Amino acid sequence: MNPSVDALRATFGNAIGRGLESCGDTIVYVARDRLLDVMRWLRDTPGEEYDYLVDVTAVEYRDRERPLEVVYNLRSLGRHADLRVKVELDPRQELEVQSVVPLWRGADWLEREVFDMFGVAFQGHPDLRRILMWETYAEGYPLRKDFPLRGRFSRAEQVHQALAANPEAHYSMEELSIAEAYQELPPDMRERLRHGERGRIPESE
Repeated sequence: MNPSVDALRATFGNAIGRGLESCGDTIVYVARDRLLDVMRWLRDTPGEEYDYLVDVTAVEYRDRERPLEVVYNLRSLGRHADLRVKVELDPRQELEVQSVVPLWRGADWLEREVFDMFGVAFQGHPDLRRILMWETYAEGYPLRKDFPLRGRFSRAEQVHQALAANPEAHYSMEELSIAEAYQELPPDMRERLRHGERGRIPESE
């Protein structure tokens, strides 16, 4: 097993739960209230140096008795070592965990996606709002097991809500300006993009 697990236990004691190997990956469980301390230690301690946050996601199991897990995939670029950190949350209680954005700025959008799809709130996140669904989306969290495959509302109601959404109320001017720039593209390029084509942008002469 990755020696980081024993080093974590020696440093944080009971805050470190079980460690296991799965498909060649080392997984370690961390108490929710010590997550930020553990992650800072993994990033900053010589010999650990997990300086790259690869991904943040979540898992909910069909067995409703099992906790929902927030999953962090870490990598030490210099040591070529990987570690998967998990935090368990009781789905019958408030789903909340500390944000790791203060440690890795790249966690910003990753945590927003977990919030949007699973309903996990990240304490201390600088801008926690939906990122895939519109801000006023009222059907719940699409990757939760209790979410119906076709949504909670009819297709007509979903379209109505999407058309009634006011993007200016939820997105920054920078984000909106990117969308508006689409209209400045040549007509043939807009047509290709509309059909999902990603052809090379021609160089200016």
